[in-house]
Amino acid sequence: MSLTLLQKKLLNDFQRNFPLSPTPYADIATTLNVTEAQVLQAFQELSKQAAISRIGAIIPPNQIGVSTLAAMSVPKDESERVALQVNHFREVNHNYERENAMNLWFVVIANDVTHLDSVINDIEATTGYKVLRFPLEKEFFIDLSFNLDLANA
Repeated sequence: MSLTLLQKKLLNDFQRNFPLSPTPYADIATTLNVTEAQVLQAFQELSKQAAISRIGAIIPPNQIGVSTLAAMSVPKDESERVALQVNHFREVNHNYERENAMNLWFVVIANDVTHLDSVINDIEATTGYKVLRFPLEKEFFIDLSFNLDLANA
């Protein structure tokens, strides 16, 4: 994947401290001495290239609503279909496949426990597979930020 200097700066400089204002993209543009349209276009291209999947806050687990890590054991030939079905639930994120008997993992976030139970029940009914829950017992912080080489842009 080839990234422009602006795209690299957006990824480097705004992983943290994204402007919390009514005009965040204009604020970013001012900081980087480009136009808001250029910032928006760069983010659209990053999304199109799957370099980013979303722009939004990361809120610690269970600070707003409730969440659980969930896993399913899905036959290999069904995994793509089931993953797509799971992805249709707006309460699901971080859906990924692992090489294990429990091979489909995702996080379910909901307003409350009743909503969480309902979503998991709906996922089971839709996919035909049991969802196992792994609620948070101890939180570990892993810094997943990265630094791109701006010299080679």
